[in-house]
Amino acid sequence: MTKELASYKQILLDKRDELLKELGQFKEKEVSSAPKDASGENSAYSFHMADVGTDNMEREKAFFFATREGKYLTHIDQALERVEQGTYGICPDCEKPIPRDRLLAVPTATRCVPCKEKAEQR
Repeated sequence: MTKELASYKQILLDKRDELLKELGQFKEKEVSSAPKDASGENSAYSFHMADVGTDNMEREKAFFFATREGKYLTHIDQALERVEQGTYGICPDCEKPIPRDRLLAVPTATRCVPCKEKAEQR
């Protein structure tokens, strides 16, 4: 593995660790905002309907972010797999190297910019 490829791998691993921490925080939020016991002050029923709406919105927002972060985690894992296979940083369409600036900006990039634009137009 070249020194440059090793540096991309480290970038991906760092992003993966950061993402896993964020997902852990989403999970903690979800657990802490779950409905409580149906007795007294810890009741699942809030004192006001607006509180119920806010609680539901926060859970939906946490679910949305966790889903989005989960998809990004999949892209990171796929990029790490390409590093191991030796295909990382090579556009599968034109088979040319993906520019360094693009890989630094989007470490999970699978295509060079011209090929990505062509793929999005299809």
